[in-house]
Parts: sequence; structure tokens; C-alpha cells
Amino acid sequence: MTRWKDSQLERIADAEELDLESERDDGTLRDPVTMWVVRAGNDLYVRSVKGTAGPWYRGTQSRRRGRIEAGGVRQEVTFHEAGPDEYADVDAAYRTKYGRCTSIVEHVLTDRARTSTLRLEPR
Repeated sequence: MTRWKDSQLERIADAEELDLESERDDGTLRDPVTMWVVRAGNDLYVRSVKGTAGPWYRGTQSRRRGRIEAGGVRQEVTFHEAGPDEYADVDAAYRTKYGRCTSIVEHVLTDRARTSTLRLEPR
């Protein structure tokens, strides 16, 4: 598993939002989708409010590869499904970072959203 450089990890984690482009089967990138990103430990995570039925989430499943951009960092990544053992830390990271948006943050803390938690790894 490839690890984030400390400077990349900090810059992406500090960014308010992240743009994610997933790869199609033919290797081309889909249009970017803007979303929240959080850091838990030394990993970065994203979630779909619509869970695994969310269009952008489904797009990540064909090749499990793509590109992200946040905090001035542009990086090719792989998408890894997070396990239930990671959910509590990711929940806490969302509450800490986006808690001021109470009515919105609750949508990424549902069981449906948790099942779409993806860990982003650089490639």
C-alpha cells in the first residue's frame, strides 16, 4: 500500500472540499464531483450521502481508480472500501471538521452513507 506524503495529507485534509474524478472502463476520467473529505489517522476518506446507490460512488467501482484535487494537490488514487472497523473514526472526523454544518453533516453519518466509505490511497 502506498502512503501519503505528510505535506499532501495535511493539505488535502485541511481543504474544505475535494474534487474526485473516477476512471471509466476505457480509462478516461468522468467529470469531477465536489465533496467533503476527512482525515482519520494517516488516511483520507470520502462518503456518498446516497450510499452505494450514489452516482459518483458507482463510478468509482468500475476500475477503482481515479484522480483527486484538493488543497493544491492533484493526485492519482485508488479507491478502497473502508471496513466497519473504520467507520467510527471517520464519523468522528466528519463531526470535527464539518460539525458547524449540523443539518448537513448528519447525512454523512447514516448507515447508508457509512457503507459507501472509501479510503483514498495515492498511486
